[in-house]
Amino acid sequence: MMPPRSAAARVAAPPRGLIHLGAARRRIDRFTILTMKITFKLFATLTDHLPPNARRSNQVELDVAPDAPISQIIEPFGLPPKLVHLVLVNGRYVAPEQRLSATLSEGDVLAIWPPIAGG
Repeated sequence: MMPPRSAAARVAAPPRGLIHLGAARRRIDRFTILTMKITFKLFATLTDHLPPNARRSNQVELDVAPDAPISQIIEPFGLPPKLVHLVLVNGRYVAPEQRLSATLSEGDVLAIWPPIAGG
């Protein structure tokens, strides 16, 4: 028989199973990690940086930490900084100086365009 836990220990213990709080909960070993789902879209030549199975649709669903800034979300994709020109979150422009600190919300769409020229 296990000894009874204190009230503080019961409150601090992570919940068992999956609980929907607007974000997904994943259990890894003894830790519970909160993540949220976003849609990540790359356009034009940047689609080459997506996984092969996502290039045709130019988008991929990602699980990201709620406190992850945009710069951290795009880092694993190896986008050349000079090609990260137009960054939009839900269709709204994110200035370059905001990309190091701006975070997203559950269900947001992060879209990135390279510089485009034409005439």
